[in-house]
Amino acid sequence: MRTAWAVDHPLRPRHDPQIKRESKSLNTIHLMCGRYVVKTPIKTIAKMHRVFDVPLFEPRYNVALTQTVPIVRAKDAGRELALVRWGLIPAWAKDAKIGYRLINARADTVATKPSFRSAFKRRRCLVPADGFYEWQKVGKGKQPFYIHRKDEEPFAFAGLWEAWDNPEDGKEVQSCSMITTEANALMAPIHDRMPVILDPGACDRWLDADEPVGDLQTLLKPSPPDELIDAAARIVVGRCALLENPPRRPAFVPPAAANELIVSPSDVRRTSRFAWSL
Repeated sequence: MRTAWAVDHPLRPRHDPQIKRESKSLNTIHLMCGRYVVKTPIKTIAKMHRVFDVPLFEPRYNVALTQTVPIVRAKDAGRELALVRWGLIPAWAKDAKIGYRLINARADTVATKPSFRSAFKRRRCLVPADGFYEWQKVGKGKQPFYIHRKDEEPFAFAGLWEAWDNPEDGKEVQSCSMITTEANALMAPIHDRMPVILDPGACDRWLDADEPVGDLQTLLKPSPPDELIDAAARIVVGRCALLENPPRRPAFVPPAAANELIVSPSDVRRTSRFAWSL
């Protein structure tokens, strides 16, 4: 039996006529992993990835494009946990709008696409997460699902990061993108692609600057379907409060309440184990 989750509909990025080469289909771009969850405490994430300096970051249950997210990247002889904008802005971009289209990079073209090839060679990162949302087309509508590990352990997406100098104020903007690959058997009925979830043993290789680019491609594969589980979610249209003020206070929900879902303005968001209030 699938668990019911509540989530607002994904943002639809505005069309920008200046960016054509990287965006043949806006719907395809934003529908592939356009929302995800980071509920593991940032200190736990830092410990998992052997990082000592920990930035301030509150758990987020509905991360959307352009929001600030944590990434793990190589720095000097160690690692760094940094907060960057989700939606990669290449160093050569004229403005930040291209980031709306570049929240994902395809595994089969990441090494050759102008927007990603430099970052793929030199600026790879891990994007910590606990799960992600995906929308399945059902008739004229879309049914959201929440996909996460069966053991509910956190994991890391294969990511890229970039630094861009804003010509308006001269400030540096750091941003990231996550890589997608073909769907596994679990995801295929929902969407034909999925984000790359790195095996724990592959994270070191992904961050290693000396790892041959050809060998990196072998890491960009679908996750074993038996390691993941999907949970049906109900759409709460237009609930911008989940974006501006994401739920932050997890609380235990008795199993008997797992199938109930309250969608009034003052409701509580529920899963089989957690509830979080606005």
